[in-house]
Amino acid sequence: MSFTGDRFRVTLAQLNPTVGDLDGNAAKARAAWEQGREAGANLVALPEMFITGYNTQDLVMKPAFHRAAMAAVEALAVEVAEGPALAIGCPWAEDGKLFNAYLILKDGNIASKVLKHHLPNETVFDEVRIFDAGPLGGPYSVGNTRIGSPICEDGWHEDVAETLEETGAEFLLIPNGSPYFRNKMEVRQNHMVARCIETGLPVIYLNMVGGQDDQVFDGGSFALNPGGALALQMPVFDECVTHVDLENPGDGWRIVEGEKAPIPDEWEQDYHTMVLSLRDYMRKTGFKKVLLGLSGGVDSAIVATIAVDALGAENVRCVMLPSEYTSQESLEDAEAVAEALGVHYDYVPISEGRAAITNTLAPLFAGLDEGLTEENIQSRLRGLLLMAMSNKFGEILLTTGNKSEVAVGYATIYGDMNGGYNPIKDLYKTRVFETCRWRNANHRAWMMGPDGEVIRPNVIDKPPSAELREDQKDSDSLPDYPELDAILDILVDQEGAIADCVEAGFDRDVAKRVEHLLYISEYKRFQSAPGARLTPRAFWLDRRYPIANRWRDPS
Repeated sequence: MSFTGDRFRVTLAQLNPTVGDLDGNAAKARAAWEQGREAGANLVALPEMFITGYNTQDLVMKPAFHRAAMAAVEALAVEVAEGPALAIGCPWAEDGKLFNAYLILKDGNIASKVLKHHLPNETVFDEVRIFDAGPLGGPYSVGNTRIGSPICEDGWHEDVAETLEETGAEFLLIPNGSPYFRNKMEVRQNHMVARCIETGLPVIYLNMVGGQDDQVFDGGSFALNPGGALALQMPVFDECVTHVDLENPGDGWRIVEGEKAPIPDEWEQDYHTMVLSLRDYMRKTGFKKVLLGLSGGVDSAIVATIAVDALGAENVRCVMLPSEYTSQESLEDAEAVAEALGVHYDYVPISEGRAAITNTLAPLFAGLDEGLTEENIQSRLRGLLLMAMSNKFGEILLTTGNKSEVAVGYATIYGDMNGGYNPIKDLYKTRVFETCRWRNANHRAWMMGPDGEVIRPNVIDKPPSAELREDQKDSDSLPDYPELDAILDILVDQEGAIADCVEAGFDRDVAKRVEHLLYISEYKRFQSAPGARLTPRAFWLDRRYPIANRWRDPS
């Protein structure tokens, strides 16, 4: 299809780049451009910072890196000279400044540059310290059509879009590197509807997909007609290339109605995020297989299930490391989960190793009561054995602490916190229970694990226990999880005060104790494995607190 003046085709490439893989990302861009050329597109569009991958953090400030990225795009421009224009995100350095740019490649050259104006400097983003702010600019031309491209955050502010409309933009194409958090699609769509209404222009929102460290870019690109009516919805989490047509009957451009992929509920989106984050973390770091300690508890059961859904059962090793405190119930539950998932299952008792360590330390500990130290020896011995297997077999160790445990330090550093990745790091314990039930009841094509019940009900329903002493229960040391998680939601996710906890009906002394545990556990989190981000207040880049900190809320 050729451009006739009243019809314009944009090929949207919702793809998954890899940070630092300039050649691989350029190849993906070139393949998308070929699809657009075959479909008669006028413009092929890639997301924000696509050539480098995103979020690059400080890597992009390294001169050798951003110069290489710029050179890669200049070479790409030559390769795509014959055919549609190609729009691609790239860092751009000039006059001693570094910009987050969107480059329009035409006729073998970089024909236009859009420079990001509003630089996000909250949650996982530090763009103010990395990039310089570009000026408010005008649209670029592709043929006789003028297009405005606010870059990601610029689309969340009315001034950039209004400036583009006032300077002649006929529609808005907004490239994004927008990571997932729960219910974010609604937030995005509300902002984009506002841009539609303010400018009277169609809006195309293009997002990338894929995992990068703790962040998952969930795609879900969409298009809105003037007034905010949804014209197109691309799927979430999947790589997808879609051709979007705009028609101009004489009174402005309108997007031709396209497919509208369904948006799953928050339980499915959270679970898909955890699966995709692990799958991409493995692929992008070069690991092929994982192992984890399978205790018979709910946390390790859901991590094992996520791992199988992400990688396939043949790439997951589960290890049971029982002590004399491990119940027969736990042994049976762990074995049932391993068999249901179809994974390799090893049985490695720790009694002999624990006795050897206890005997070694006996002269030093003579006359002192047994307690937490001896409990933690068990956990650290398990961590040592699992890391030995990881080294020997070349399998990355997954750690299995949920957000409740990570928050209050109910985990042993250099023990059960050992590992390279934690899929459930941002999932509170109460949500772990419900996620297990959701997975038992639901199966999707993107899951590599088996259909049906994979976590038997007893694993979910029994009282949680670390089983480091006789008849131990988590509730011996912590408030019951519904209460604990509700207090943590106030203190962590809402950044609330003790007074807010009291107002919500919680005992002040309990809330103060949780606050104390939260602050004194900061050093553990500082050394903990990365994990999938599900909320805007995940532990890592979203929440940065000092380790040495004597302040406590006096309210």
